[in-house]
Amino acid sequence: MSSPTSLLIRQARLMLPNGELIIGDVLTDGRQIVEVASEIANASPTQEIDAQGLTLLPGVIDPQVHFREPGLEHKEDLFTASCACAKGGVTSFLEMPNTRPLTINQSALDDKLERAANKCLVNYGFFIGATTENLSELLAAQPTPGIKIFMGSMHGQLLVSQEEALEAIFAQGTRLIAVHAEDQERINQRRQEFAGIDDPAIHSQIQDNQAALLATQLALKLSKKYQRRLHILHLSTADEAELLRQDKPSWVTAEVTPQHLLLNTSAYQTIGTLAQMNPPLRSPHDNEVLWQALRDGVIDFIATDHAPHTLEEKSQTYPNTPSGMPGVETSLPLMLTSAMEGKCTIAQVANWMSKAVATAYKIPNKGEITPGYDADLVLVDLNTYRPVKREEQLTKCGWSSFEGWNLTGWPVTTIVGGEIVYDKGQVNTQVRGQALKFLA
Repeated sequence: MSSPTSLLIRQARLMLPNGELIIGDVLTDGRQIVEVASEIANASPTQEIDAQGLTLLPGVIDPQVHFREPGLEHKEDLFTASCACAKGGVTSFLEMPNTRPLTINQSALDDKLERAANKCLVNYGFFIGATTENLSELLAAQPTPGIKIFMGSMHGQLLVSQEEALEAIFAQGTRLIAVHAEDQERINQRRQEFAGIDDPAIHSQIQDNQAALLATQLALKLSKKYQRRLHILHLSTADEAELLRQDKPSWVTAEVTPQHLLLNTSAYQTIGTLAQMNPPLRSPHDNEVLWQALRDGVIDFIATDHAPHTLEEKSQTYPNTPSGMPGVETSLPLMLTSAMEGKCTIAQVANWMSKAVATAYKIPNKGEITPGYDADLVLVDLNTYRPVKREEQLTKCGWSSFEGWNLTGWPVTTIVGGEIVYDKGQVNTQVRGQALKFLA
């Protein structure tokens, strides 16, 4: 473990909490930011970074990842995933419960926290997964950002698809509920209807817009009935976006992935099963409506749903191929490239990928470059474009659905708790993140 350091970042183009970009300096001491000014004189830091020409943003908080440990480490593990996070400017993550064993009780949660403390280069939090039988665990587990419910696209204990079982969870407690909103009954019906088709593009028809809309409508109905804090994971359809535009209580939030903003069903023709994910890719029209909903605040923030599988697993024939794709290394460059193209602003990207996530999950002292906040920061280069290359991926699965895309905003330096964890292509594997706190 590195000893506490002080760090002076000089003459960066830095993002203030109000979204303004100024040229200035940032001084950290230990894990915190202690000063932000146009120029900081008379400081004697242990390290200095000349950041001229670079842009300093709050570190990314990725609120939905699947890092596969324990039980599925051949795809990814907490060490390899957190190295990929560091390279991508992701300084904190919230991880999902579909590991082996499932994260459905305190002992499984404690096991993950212990593993992360030993292995993770960035900060971490872990969801508790709902079953039809673990309500007492859902109410008591600590620390966790919330309860994850798979309403569809799941089998076994983690599938909670019946309204009666869902209502029992919504009716008790106050903890945030995050839903994977797809209607399992409709998916099952359409799987039968399209049985025998091995073209992966059929995946978007089997798990269609209607399957997503039905589940989101049900989750919204239960949330309103009990005024229960609800978060809709990886919103993917124009239908759901328009539903929320008309009817979104103040206690409901939603996220979207870069995949659902930037890829659509045409991707099956070029990358085949590497485009297969849940919920599936949609139409160009869905892309446009999701972008507008994000800009308008109907959708609150960005998540990757980083869900790696090996190329061997992905090279099987549909429907034997697993759904999911990696994302933590490319999400920030993808969104900053979109900003450079005029789809949004840099300030919006910083909000969607950091501050808004911290606010939604009540994570204190994250998401702003301001004194007293944690020194979780990323320096990016917005002047250089580079392609996504398979051989450069640090995720254990070793591929990206965005291979070949020419992007800007690549992280140059990533800082976690005041320590440099990634710099100019090199990962400092001695740095360790901390367990995230979630305020009641």
